[in-house]
Amino acid sequence: MQQQAPAKSYYKFLWERFHRNPVSRWALRGLYLLIFFAVFVDFIANEKPIYCKIDGQHYFPVLKHYAVRLGWSQWESRFITEGWHKQPYQSVLFPPIPYSATFQDIYNRSAVGPFDHQKVKSWRWRHWLGTDMLGRDVAAGMVSGARVAVLVGIVAMSIATLLGLFFGSLAGFFGDSGYKLPFIRLLFLLFGAFAGFFYGFISRAFILEAAGKDGQLFFQLGISVCIIAAFIFVAYLLSRLFEKIAFFKKRIAFPFDLLVMRLIEIMRSIPTLLLLLAIVAIIRKPSILYIMAIIGLIRWTSIAQFLRAELLKIRQLEYIEAARALGFSDWRIIVNHALPNTITPVLITISFGVASSVLLEAFMSFLGIGVAAEEVTWGALLNNARQNFSAWWLAVFPGIAIFFTVVIFNLIGEGLTEAMEVRLD
Repeated sequence: MQQQAPAKSYYKFLWERFHRNPVSRWALRGLYLLIFFAVFVDFIANEKPIYCKIDGQHYFPVLKHYAVRLGWSQWESRFITEGWHKQPYQSVLFPPIPYSATFQDIYNRSAVGPFDHQKVKSWRWRHWLGTDMLGRDVAAGMVSGARVAVLVGIVAMSIATLLGLFFGSLAGFFGDSGYKLPFIRLLFLLFGAFAGFFYGFISRAFILEAAGKDGQLFFQLGISVCIIAAFIFVAYLLSRLFEKIAFFKKRIAFPFDLLVMRLIEIMRSIPTLLLLLAIVAIIRKPSILYIMAIIGLIRWTSIAQFLRAELLKIRQLEYIEAARALGFSDWRIIVNHALPNTITPVLITISFGVASSVLLEAFMSFLGIGVAAEEVTWGALLNNARQNFSAWWLAVFPGIAIFFTVVIFNLIGEGLTEAMEVRLD
């Protein structure tokens, strides 16, 4: 008797359908290439050698650079006083691009083009994509911009996904009447949240403003969040004491869906660019990390809405009712049963969200807002093109990189959409 083949899992089936599309395959390969540049940027574009031998000693400067940044090691004085291109090497292996994104070639300043005459000692040191106004290598900036693009997409959308999953799960699974709690607990939690916000943010406004100037805003924001969490936790403990009294045991429904949807409408009613400019204006010391966090905090609404719509359909299905009948808690049902069956459609929203995040970061960098002057991004390279309209390479190459990155993520999102349309088969 012929043995029946085991049934394929849904995710394996989805992967096969996605990989069947040649456009999706090429988009995925483009994503792999982008990630490769982002991970190995220091080994691709760097003025430090990958390996060198000086006075009989072997060095790995690129690797040692990580140890120096972490405070685990220090550079020898001769590597600080003399540039890496001037060391007396016995043997050396430089990266394919022998310049980092921030290295300034004083002999090729004022935007030297890729086909112009360049003051270099050999073709090995040529700037193949030209330089910007400060003499920084455009090819190195392109590779460094890939890292920024990937980080912005991953970090920003990770924050947006966590917020979207949390608020979308509350709104979709519980609705307006699915979660009931004692009235006294709700009263205490609201008071604790208000008191925590007052002491965490309003009373610490001067500290937060000073932290924005000193570059310690994330640390101080973390302290503020911990203060709010502490007040809410204390309020919860106090409410549990009062709940032992029969008079305070009356339970009321908490309208999660109403509150989450109103919050989404408020977020959607404020123009994204205006909100970004308002938040960045508070931060005195610009950093790409702030841009990532801000984008993540304003991009969660689409994920929450999508997840809410999926959970509104799933929460009435038989397997959810069976889980309730077995006595599982609501949070266990959400995490173990509801979310795994809704996360795949959410991946489509995340994919398109990564593309929009990369485009938004490039736009902010192009305007020179929220990004430090020493940070090299694709948008910053485009911004340099405004200072010299004849330097076409400062606009063409970063523009192509932004275009292809956005197209890659959009094609991945479309590939996931087509793979999920099972009814087409």
